[in-house]
Amino acid sequence: MVRVRFAPSPTGYLHIGGLRTALYNYLFARHTGGTFILRIEDTDRTRIVPDAVENLIRTLQKLDITFDEGPVIGGSYGPYIQSERLDLYRKEAQKLLEAGFAYRCFCTPETLAQMRAEQQNKGEFVKYDRRCLSLTPAEIQAKLAKGEPYVLRLKMPETRIFRFNDIIRGEVEMDSAQSDDQVIIKSDGYPTYHLASVVDDYYMNISYVIRGEEWLSSMPKHLWLYECFGWTPPQWVHLPLILNPDRTKLSKRMNDVAVEDYLEKGYLKEAIINFVALLGWHSADDREIFSLEELCQEFTLERVNKSGAIFDLNKLNWMNGWYLRNLPLDTIVERSKPYFEKEHLAIPDSDKLTKIVATARERCTLLSDLVQYSKMFLCPQPLSTESLDFLKKEDSRKVLSWFQSHLPSGGDIDAEQLNQLVQQGIMDLGFKGKAFYKPLYLALLHQDHGPELPAIFSILGLKEVHHRIQEVLEL
Repeated sequence: MVRVRFAPSPTGYLHIGGLRTALYNYLFARHTGGTFILRIEDTDRTRIVPDAVENLIRTLQKLDITFDEGPVIGGSYGPYIQSERLDLYRKEAQKLLEAGFAYRCFCTPETLAQMRAEQQNKGEFVKYDRRCLSLTPAEIQAKLAKGEPYVLRLKMPETRIFRFNDIIRGEVEMDSAQSDDQVIIKSDGYPTYHLASVVDDYYMNISYVIRGEEWLSSMPKHLWLYECFGWTPPQWVHLPLILNPDRTKLSKRMNDVAVEDYLEKGYLKEAIINFVALLGWHSADDREIFSLEELCQEFTLERVNKSGAIFDLNKLNWMNGWYLRNLPLDTIVERSKPYFEKEHLAIPDSDKLTKIVATARERCTLLSDLVQYSKMFLCPQPLSTESLDFLKKEDSRKVLSWFQSHLPSGGDIDAEQLNQLVQQGIMDLGFKGKAFYKPLYLALLHQDHGPELPAIFSILGLKEVHHRIQEVLEL
């Protein structure tokens, strides 16, 4: 049975890198009929951000990424928040201590800082020098009796090549000589990531660990913990880095943007999911447009690349524009309404709003762009001095007066009828191009460009068209 987990720390809001890890775990679980678990790793108490867990769950829900077990909904392997599992970690750490795989370290932060500085000055590899490993039982008891704070460290083998199979990278070898004697229980009694994640993955029966490439360097410690406990490790999957277009590591400016911020800016959830899915994975036929349901059907770990994935904002914008134009019109209309409210614009009646969005989405990228585009219809900007001067010219007034007298006073006018009227006006007045169209656009939209006239007339309606033309004629 496939069981995978997304295990973020509540030290900030959900970002692109974290979303990709969550998404790949989710897609793999859905593709294989497995179970997707959310686990909150909150053992670093100094870095916890208030509301981070709520933000994370809320953001995943907005993106339609659902988990089968986790906080709030529960499950058979809970609790799913690490700070509620402390007794388990301490029990397992005690086993390591009693078996000689871990030891107490009483070194103060000042002692450790001095040790590291000396190692750096000598050009040595910086790691704990095991000075507390040589303490006798009597010395340890004396320190404990005095209440000296301590941590538990994992005693790593000094000369050991760890080998494991990574589904993306194949066979991997790592030398334990580059691994420190990692702290596994801190002086506050909380475990570090390394102990807690291994213990939880075992007790939650996790079969595949799918996480970022940055955890590769920790593999010797994690494999050693599995060996010390006598447990069978899961399958390993380390996802490639996400890179800038110039192939440097993804800049903080890009990666530190919370996923919720993208949603608030007007990116569609379908586009975000589709875009993030392609940050490292590709289909057999190199398609680029996938619904979430299609991704669940197509996704396999074997098609995840080993090389870094490029975060190209231009591609995300292109993809969002595609979804803006191709999702059902009523869906886009409904999702646009909060953006009108945010701009304190009165939402027009359903028919008018639908017409505006239908026209605007062909020319916009984000949901928020729809609102800006609609302002020419709902609340046009005041005419500039230059525009006013142009409209006061005799030729401009001739065009507007002709339209005012030839347009029907009420009812509707369809595109074919309007085009015939425009051709008649060009013939009657002898104007064409800018001289004919610019006065109309300035009068109707207060700008000299916009959609085709039939779309403008359909959105405004004949009554409003007459009103706006008359306002200009009365200048």
